[in-house]
Amino acid sequence: MARPEQVLLLEPQHELKFRGPFSDVVTTNLKLSNPTDRNVCFKVKTTAPRRYCVRPNSGIIDAGTSINVSVMLQPFDYDPNEKSKHKFMVQSMLAPPDMTDMEGVWKEAKPDELMDSKLRCVFEMPLDMEKTHDMESNKMMSSSLLKSDSAMPVKSMSSTLDDGEVKKIMEECKRLQMEAQRLREENKQIREDDGLRMRKSNMMSSQHAAMGIKKEEGLSIRSLALIVLLFVMGLIVGKLVL
Repeated sequence: MARPEQVLLLEPQHELKFRGPFSDVVTTNLKLSNPTDRNVCFKVKTTAPRRYCVRPNSGIIDAGTSINVSVMLQPFDYDPNEKSKHKFMVQSMLAPPDMTDMEGVWKEAKPDELMDSKLRCVFEMPLDMEKTHDMESNKMMSSSLLKSDSAMPVKSMSSTLDDGEVKKIMEECKRLQMEAQRLREENKQIREDDGLRMRKSNMMSSQHAAMGIKKEEGLSIRSLALIVLLFVMGLIVGKLVL
């Protein structure tokens, strides 16, 4: 069985337009009018409930009156290449004369009593902001390309050289390695010779010092013996004189 035609008048009828920038909450109003002589219950539903805040999202519209519904799009990173697939549905039904519990009425409603209208979401960015966004996107792409080019392996650069040049470079590297090895060995030999000379110098200095000490000891003993001899001779000469 086909559903009955929507009794509410929607403004806008088919699209909810949201104009950027989308760095803050963007609000669009949906006007629901009830041209009938009976009260109408309504609900506003969306395919992306986390992206939108709807106030009020349900209620009753008295006969011959209207209500404004605020649809608030939450901030997000806008991508002009991504088209919105979000949709809204306004569901309605005629309110019973003796209605006391609206939720109970929705639960007990029959399919042929429900009416609905669908609207799609459209994102619009101001022209100057869209150009700025495109320029920033191009800059980001250019910087990423430069980074990828600068990170190109050296091996890929060497592929442009011919075999003869590569061979020359390899031979030069080998010659430099051998030269470095020779210099290391010469440096090691020089350090060993310096160490040997220092050890010999230290040994000769020690021998000279020992000889000097022995010579000083010999002089001291001879001086003492001479003093003793003179003392003895003095005693003998004294006795002879007396």
